[in-house]
Amino acid sequence: MSEEAGVAPPGNGESSRVAGQQARQQRIRERVLAEGFVRAEALATDYGVSLMTIHRDLEALQTQGWLRKVRGGASALPSALFHGSVEHRMATMSETKRRLAEAALELVSPGQTVMLDESTTCLHLAQRLPTRAPLTVITYFLPVIKLLAGEPGIGLVSLGGSYFPAYDAFLGLHTADAVRSFRADLLFASTTAIVNGRCYHQSQETVHVKRALMESAGRRVLLVDHTKFAKEGLYALAPLTSFDLVLVDDGLPPAELRAVRDLGVQVRTVRA
Repeated sequence: MSEEAGVAPPGNGESSRVAGQQARQQRIRERVLAEGFVRAEALATDYGVSLMTIHRDLEALQTQGWLRKVRGGASALPSALFHGSVEHRMATMSETKRRLAEAALELVSPGQTVMLDESTTCLHLAQRLPTRAPLTVITYFLPVIKLLAGEPGIGLVSLGGSYFPAYDAFLGLHTADAVRSFRADLLFASTTAIVNGRCYHQSQETVHVKRALMESAGRRVLLVDHTKFAKEGLYALAPLTSFDLVLVDDGLPPAELRAVRDLGVQVRTVRA
């Protein structure tokens, strides 16, 4: 078996074997994302490894949030956003996210405890939070942790759990349990998709944590750009009415905005 197939040649040691495994898994997730669905047998043949090895690769990639393991192979997650780097996600609709973050900042007062989810809209908000110090910030999103660590006036609470590279965040039941140890004045969160007045996400691990966040906050604010209303999700999180306020940019069509308000949702539009 060759190095090109993703398996290190004999004698290179454990580090080479691990490097080969990581390189193969990187190619697998890129291929699944590009093709939508790939059969496990085809991956085993193309990379010159056993079917059992491919199944282990797919299990690992599914655990990390990169794809979904299905009968016979693997399929891409419907939302490709989670496959991009944080830098790429920050650049997507960046001006709209910046406007939403500025509107959210107006809701924050010094002395409060604020929870932030793993969305890049909340990362835009985190960049501005030091102007409202002193604050306590609770999060499990690694870029926010790195950004605010050591920032004067910011008391930072980092929540652990299982690390998901696809989200650059700690997620799952352990993280949800950690959230429930706290009580916050404000929660700022986003969502993958909004369908018929309900928020959806692509992973159960995300839903577990966000439900815990919602339970632990005195006021819940949802930050979404209008494109979320045109996307699909797999796992239901909560109806829009579970949030005290929804901030959305003015790109949302008027008919859709009226429909949301007719549900009894408190909505504030932000100029994009």
